[in-house]
Amino acid sequence: MKIVADRHIPCVHRVFSEFGEVVLREGRAIGPEQLRDADVLLVRSVTRVNAELLSGSKIGFVASATSGIDHVDVDYLQRAGIVFAHAPGCNAQAVVEYVLSSLFVLAAQNQFRLQDKVVGIIGYGQVGSRLAQAFSTLGVRCLVHDPPLREAAIGGPYSDLQDVLKTDIITLHVPLTGSGKYPTRHLVNEYFLAQLQPDAILINTSRGGVVDESVLKKSLRQRKFPVVLDVWENEPDIDRDLLASVAIGTPHIAGYTIDARLRATDMIYRCLCEHLHLPGSWNPGKELAHFPAGYVRIDSGDGTQGRLEMAVLSHYDVRSDAAALCQSRNMKAQAAAQYFDELRKKYPVRREFPATTVSLSGSDNLLAGVLARLGFRVVRH
Repeated sequence: MKIVADRHIPCVHRVFSEFGEVVLREGRAIGPEQLRDADVLLVRSVTRVNAELLSGSKIGFVASATSGIDHVDVDYLQRAGIVFAHAPGCNAQAVVEYVLSSLFVLAAQNQFRLQDKVVGIIGYGQVGSRLAQAFSTLGVRCLVHDPPLREAAIGGPYSDLQDVLKTDIITLHVPLTGSGKYPTRHLVNEYFLAQLQPDAILINTSRGGVVDESVLKKSLRQRKFPVVLDVWENEPDIDRDLLASVAIGTPHIAGYTIDARLRATDMIYRCLCEHLHLPGSWNPGKELAHFPAGYVRIDSGDGTQGRLEMAVLSHYDVRSDAAALCQSRNMKAQAAAQYFDELRKKYPVRREFPATTVSLSGSDNLLAGVLARLGFRVVRH
């Protein structure tokens, strides 16, 4: 069996070599000529999987080590009889942590309390539902909008879009779809932006195409309001004028914890094991043991939000990733696009909350409980 794989899927060569020969490629360089004699294809979001790529090959199994699948023509794979697997929810916790980090940064910069805000969550899948739980833990009220789930009577309660657009913070967690009853391509359009509160915060960690960037850029020229973008149209050749206008801009790394990436590898590995009717023996937990854990000491004072901010930002401060991407603003277009990809390929190790121990002084059981429910390990000093 020959397996062609994106070289930036963690542990991919070692893990999948038990099935056969593994050939590693750059994701954007995978083309039909590399797949003529391959049986299995393993990709990330940078590889477009469609008839143009696979027609004429003998590929029988495709897996994407991603939660989103807008880069995959699933209908074509079904028609062609090609088995498809991906990793839904693999990065949900990582994205939640990214959103919380961004909001604690903006709260400090603009001097507001998260508990005084109402959050509108658009999309209540793996990420949106987990984010709602985190906000509930923090005592922040949320409104949720998800028409497909509302129609299917799954979860809830749900709010109309008009109500969600009047909230203080709007965060997007939808798949990118261009057809169907509820398309999300350019969901954030002129009408959407016109309904926002004057000082609303807009966050997009879903897919770049969910936001009409030309309209957003025009809106930001007319009035400044905080925007957080981790995803962009036309990646890696992103709109650097828009980058200069947003409060926080990062290179599609919201879900890039090593925990999430290894989780994705494990999920597609298990799917291939099932497809081949073989037992799976790889344990990603052993891999995680090689990566450093975090430690944060928090003394009394600074109030509850101040100490929560310290815990979250000591664990992961989104400003480091934003500063890195800002370096591309003065580069030529081709160099900037290459730099965007390099930031993702060489992303530093980042862990998730459960890998960080927070040491608290005193006997603030309420704060300890909040931190523990967010996922931190809490001890006393």
